[in-house]
Amino acid sequence: MRTSRASGTVAAGIMPEPDWERALGVRPSVSAVIFGARRRLLLQHRSDGGQWGLPGGSLEIGESVTEGVIREVREETGLTVTVRRLVGVYSEPKLQVVRYPDGNVWHYVNVCFECAVQSGTLTTCDETLALRWMPLTRLPVTLLANHRIRIRDACSRRAAAFIR
Repeated sequence: MRTSRASGTVAAGIMPEPDWERALGVRPSVSAVIFGARRRLLLQHRSDGGQWGLPGGSLEIGESVTEGVIREVREETGLTVTVRRLVGVYSEPKLQVVRYPDGNVWHYVNVCFECAVQSGTLTTCDETLALRWMPLTRLPVTLLANHRIRIRDACSRRAAAFIR
């Protein structure tokens, strides 16, 4: 948690950082939109900020974006997925420069894919407090704002990828 200097209120979780110059660097990242039965969406209750979001994370050196999203989904959910399509590439600083509860600020360039489950059983890890299949009409209030945009873009079913 951090305290806002202007208001004295306490803010928790991962928050957009309006001062992009505070960023420690740029990180390439991936995320996965995974639809299940009855168009329910798999969401992860994240341990780093306590909010809900899409499975995903930073790329590792020597890894492609598709290898990265498959690895991140497996690590964070226990599921093995295949990539169906590219939803979009997200780099807009207003949404992609974020401050973590520990004070670190990063500018993420995110490549978001729609993925399909091939096998596995939902399993949590240190990064995941809970996993839930949620109806698109009842997404949690604490869903990360930049993930909400990716979900909306995935639901549009547009053939061309979004660049935001």
